[in-house]
Amino acid sequence: MTHWFHRNPLKATAPVSFNYYGVATTPAATKICNDLRTSRMRLLELFTDLSTNPDMMKNATDSYFSLLKGFIASLDDSSQDSKLRYIQNFKWTDTLQGQVPSSQQDAVFELISMGFNVALWYTKYASRLAGKEDITEDEAKDVHRSLKMAAGIFRHLKESHIPKLITPVEKGRDLEARLIDCYIIQCQAEAQEVTIARAIELKHNPGLIAALAYETANFYQKADQLLSTLDPTYSIKWRKYLQLKSCFYMAYAYCYHGQTLLASDKCGEAIRSLQEAEKFFAKAEALCKEYGETKGPGTTAKPSGHLFFRKLGTLVKNTLEKCQRENGFIYFQKIPAEAPQLELKANYGLVEPIPFEFPAIHAHWTPESLAAFDLTKRPKEDSAKPKPEEDVKPMKEPDIKPQKDTGCQIS
Repeated sequence: MTHWFHRNPLKATAPVSFNYYGVATTPAATKICNDLRTSRMRLLELFTDLSTNPDMMKNATDSYFSLLKGFIASLDDSSQDSKLRYIQNFKWTDTLQGQVPSSQQDAVFELISMGFNVALWYTKYASRLAGKEDITEDEAKDVHRSLKMAAGIFRHLKESHIPKLITPVEKGRDLEARLIDCYIIQCQAEAQEVTIARAIELKHNPGLIAALAYETANFYQKADQLLSTLDPTYSIKWRKYLQLKSCFYMAYAYCYHGQTLLASDKCGEAIRSLQEAEKFFAKAEALCKEYGETKGPGTTAKPSGHLFFRKLGTLVKNTLEKCQRENGFIYFQKIPAEAPQLELKANYGLVEPIPFEFPAIHAHWTPESLAAFDLTKRPKEDSAKPKPEEDVKPMKEPDIKPQKDTGCQIS
């Protein structure tokens, strides 16, 4: 597979001990606190471990979130909050704004922030897998599914949990609608890239490939527009990626639309479509250079050197030359001044997020274990709050170097 994806850094968080001396009054309550601490630490470790796979991630997330649910939801499934929702302060950084942390004394904030990182992990797992030199069909399916999973998690957080926060979401930070929507759309667009690669390899109808490429380009354009009102200091590198991918898939759309026109004996229009593909490819090439030179959060690479990029340039050039030869020998058609309007709608292959739900509350949470947390025993000065000077250390993410692409495709 010849894909390359931009990735923003993971969110970082301050350690949480879940030590409530005096408040947790029974061994069962203390065990819940210990399990929360260890399962949280385990989940954070898995985010940066290259050997982590989706099964390991699901087990770890189910373990932690099912325990954390006892701090959020009532045991009788009513709409009431758990009495423990506001017992602990949680501190998290932002994917774009670096080590400028936000903190809220709210377990819902923890659920959302950790869930956000889980979604990011699925995107990074997909990116690593898609960058392999010899990717199998099953691995390509894993890439596709992981990106849809990530989109589903982001959507679930936006629709079901972020509205429950007491503290308003800060503008320009991860939990704001513009950012969440951008992550969702990017995941969908990247999953469609996998679909397009598969359709090209299996030599599907050029009309279908053109339509999928056009829809994917529009996804990237929409994501870029969502970021247009953010501070460029944080968003410019990400935007360059979205812009280059939009131009790249517009070039694909015009290229394959040209093939469709040629098959319909519309050679003049086909040439004009291929000329437009050339223009968009040149724009994408320029944006690749700008992306590589732009400082900002996220991965650094030279996408114009990747085979997925170079192959399109060759395809556009060869297809245009073929159309020009055919027109010179057979058709003798006039080349229109205006590029053809792309009004393409894909009937197959469009990506929808996989619906996501957090796990049910853990069996350790019973009326007895909840009653064993005595909030009247809390110290007057809440020691659970992080000290103001406490730093949040960035996540040590593995340095994933772009691997040399041999041009192997999905088998």
